Amino acid sequence: MAVVAITKERQSGETRVAATPDTVRKLIAMGLKVRIESGAGAGASIPDSEYTAAGASIAKTAAEAVKDADLLFKVRAPEAGEIGALKKGCVVAALLNPHQDKKSLDALAKAGAAAIAMEFIPRISRAQSMDALSSQANLAGYRAVIEGAQAYGRAMPMMMTAAGTVAAAKVFVMGVGVAGLQAIATARRLGAVVTATDVRPATKEQVESLGAKFIAVEDDEFKNAQTAGGYAKEMSKEYQAKQAALVTEHIKKQDIVITTALIPGRPAPRLVNAAQVASMKPGSVLVDLAIEQGGNVEGAKLNQTVVTGNGASILGHANLPGRIAADASALYSKNLLNLSALLISKEGALSPDWTDEILVGALVCTGGKVCHPALGGSGGAPVAAAAPKAKAAPKAAAPKAAAKPTAKKAAAPKKPAAKKAPAKKG
Repeated sequence: MAVVAITKERQSGETRVAATPDTVRKLIAMGLKVRIESGAGAGASIPDSEYTAAGASIAKTAAEAVKDADLLFKVRAPEAGEIGALKKGCVVAALLNPHQDKKSLDALAKAGAAAIAMEFIPRISRAQSMDALSSQANLAGYRAVIEGAQAYGRAMPMMMTAAGTVAAAKVFVMGVGVAGLQAIATARRLGAVVTATDVRPATKEQVESLGAKFIAVEDDEFKNAQTAGGYAKEMSKEYQAKQAALVTEHIKKQDIVITTALIPGRPAPRLVNAAQVASMKPGSVLVDLAIEQGGNVEGAKLNQTVVTGNGASILGHANLPGRIAADASALYSKNLLNLSALLISKEGALSPDWTDEILVGALVCTGGKVCHPALGGSGGAPVAAAAPKAKAAPKAAAPKAAAKPTAKKAAAPKKPAAKKAPAKKG
């Protein structure tokens, strides 16, 4: 019976937890033994008693929780003390921030852990239930509107009273990914007049389906600005200038602006410059969801609210999902639960199939080294995966299996086009 450990999150401001009583029960049903550090669920309002009622055992310290554990589930990367207590070969799954937190990755590799970055879960149909980026971005988009509405200090919906009419707030969402779409939906529910923009023309229909207005220079270049793979093409300087002028004029009239653009492994792109911020009305609000990667708004500061000379407020709150810790933990722990099916045998033993495309895409370190190609590694799976590969070899000789490589080669030309994408919207 494999042991899975869940420890407290020690990063400042992190309130989420990697397991809930519901997922504990399901992990135990899979044949696992669950060990949780005391107080791990406090930030998400889950007392130890609820975990014990679900069948978990409570450890007094992190070291006690991870001792001899086969799996370690975390929200953020484990701290040095936790890593030092891991047994060799332990599988660690967390939001590891692999592009920026090289120190933790190196420490995990040195400890002999097999680390899975939840950020690297491939965005394929079979992995949707494990996609932690999407589950957390959804909540971030919702919370961004709530934070913006609170800072705005006026009503969001139009109100008609005997004393007069209150105008509806104008909300502008920049970036129509998972977070952006949820921000649009939430602002609409609150009664705001919502507009949105994105560099991908296909998002126009999504925006309009939610009752918002799409803002873009819709010329012939824009209509052909998306690759066959659904990524944005680089636009001409002329188009960029026209779009910038349109956005500049639009921002002047907005009450709340929410920016969501992120590029994996790179600083967040600048969407709103200082001049555009200065053009906004006193009392207006900008919410920067990309602040942890440098921010989309010029002048935004991490974990600070900056009030500009013209009276606009720029919110730089980190970890917006952590401000809805109970729901964020419930969704994230289900992502981990679904991932567990690829790591555990029917008998409840640790038995990952490291040849599975999901694990191949998410494994970042193993065998004492950082292995993911995006991080400078050369790929590769733990030595323990060699035995399953040998058993699977006869299947590869079957006629149907032999046809698969041909299909993959035929699809290969699409890959270079996908790499041209300048940005991925959160």
